[in-house]
Amino acid sequence: MAKVRVGVAGYGTIGQRLADGVAMQGDMELVGIADLVPSLSIRALRENDMIGANNVEYKLYLVDGADPAAFAKYDIPVAGTFEDLCKSVDIMLDSSPGGVGAKNKLIYEKLGVKAIFQGGEANSVADVFFHGYANYEKGVGVDYLKLTSCNTTGLIRTVDALDRAVGVKKVAITIIRRVADPGDYHRGLTNALQIDKAPSHQALDLMTIMPHVEATGILVHTPITHGHIITVIVTPVDGKKITREQALEIFRAHPRIRTVTIDEGFKGNASLFKYARDLGNRRGDMYEIGLWEDSIVESGNDIMYAINIPQESVTIPETMDAIRAAMKMQLTREEGTAETNRYLKIGRFK
Repeated sequence: MAKVRVGVAGYGTIGQRLADGVAMQGDMELVGIADLVPSLSIRALRENDMIGANNVEYKLYLVDGADPAAFAKYDIPVAGTFEDLCKSVDIMLDSSPGGVGAKNKLIYEKLGVKAIFQGGEANSVADVFFHGYANYEKGVGVDYLKLTSCNTTGLIRTVDALDRAVGVKKVAITIIRRVADPGDYHRGLTNALQIDKAPSHQALDLMTIMPHVEATGILVHTPITHGHIITVIVTPVDGKKITREQALEIFRAHPRIRTVTIDEGFKGNASLFKYARDLGNRRGDMYEIGLWEDSIVESGNDIMYAINIPQESVTIPETMDAIRAAMKMQLTREEGTAETNRYLKIGRFK
C-alpha cells in the first residue's frame, strides 16, 4: 500500500514537530515543508545536513512573499513554491500563524487537497473539530479537520477516558497557563499573573467535542514557558461516584497519560520537561501528558486531579490521528490511535 503523502505549512514551534511526527510514521511520507523566511529552525536543518543538495530528508518550499535570495544567503536549497508542494501531497498539515490557514484553505480547495489545521485557526475553517480519542470516527473521510488547542487536547484525554469508563456529567477546570513558548520574546518580560474572563475557551471547546458534558473553567496566565498545569473536577452521571482507585486505574491504562508522583521527583512542570530531555527526546518533547497521582482526590462523588500539558508537542499525536481519519487509513479510534502510538513509541513506559 502506498504511503500517504503529507506536507507541512509553517515550520514554527508546532510545524517542526508535525514534520518530525510524520517522518516517524512508517505509513506516511513527508513530502516537504513550506515557510516564509529562513528562520533559525530552518537554518538549523541546513546546518545539520537535513536539508541540502545532498540530502532530501526535508525539502523546502516557499510561500507567497518569501524572498529566495534570503534563503540562498544561507545556502538553503528551495524545491519550489507552496502550490508545488500542495500539488505533490494527499494532505496538508497547516501550522501557519492564526488566520493564515484560512487563506491557505482557498489554495487547498482549488487543488483538491485535504488539510488539517491547528488550534490557532477559527473552528469555522474546518468541517470537523477533531480529537483522536473523543471523536475519531467523525473525522473519517472528511476533507478539512481542525485540532483542539494543546490544553484542550490533554484535558480531553483524561475526561474522555473517565467518560468511557463511568460517564461524565460535567467538569470544572482551572488552567495555569504558560505565557509563551521558549524563545518567544514578543510576549515581553513580565513578573505578573493575568486572569481571563470565565469560561475559558478550553471549556467551551471541550463541550464542542463532547456536547453531552457540561464544562466551565478559569484560566490564569503565568510568566513561565515550559508547560501548563490544569486542575480538573469531574462529576459523574446519574449520581455515580468515581473513587480515587478507579480513576488511577483508568489513567494508568491510557497510553497518552503518564502518571507520576511527587515522591518520584516530579515536583512540577520543570521536572517533566527535564525528564523528557534526560530521556533523549528530541527538543525535550513529551507526547504524553503528566498526571500527578498525588493530586487525585475524592470530593463527594466528584474526582479531582492535576495534569501537566507539554504545549509544544502534545497535539502531535492527535494530528497524526487526524491524518489517519481523513485519509481513511484506519476507520476506528482504537485502530487509528494504536498505529499513531506505535510509530511515535507512545506508552512504552507502561
